[in-house]
Amino acid sequence: MAQAFKFELVSPERLLFSEEATEVVIPGTEGEMTVMANHAPTMTSINPGVVSVTSQGGEKEQFAVFGGFADILPDQCTLLAEAAVRLADLSKEDLEQRIEAVRSEMEEAKDYEARSKAELYLSQLTTLQGAIIPA
Repeated sequence: MAQAFKFELVSPERLLFSEEATEVVIPGTEGEMTVMANHAPTMTSINPGVVSVTSQGGEKEQFAVFGGFADILPDQCTLLAEAAVRLADLSKEDLEQRIEAVRSEMEEAKDYEARSKAELYLSQLTTLQGAIIPA
């Protein structure tokens, strides 16, 4: 059986998850990464995507995250999300509202940098939408 480590998923609103886990898959900015016990110390930014957690008992939970960063140590991993929700609780309407808000932000962007940042976030959100909501 795989060795466990402490995993916490925190959003500005609340602590969503705090348990021993054997594996956590994180949508890092450099690509998806799997965190397990004794992982090398790492800090990474998080893209919008799905975080999959395998608890010590073998149960799997998934969360939609909308940016943030993860602090990984050999015996723990803390993911500080800009916003997060259990995947089962994410509605199609909520995701569509987030996408529309970013589209409006993109249209109102005053400079190239702001528009480019909004375009990237919109791309990440639509990819997330395609991955978790059936057509």
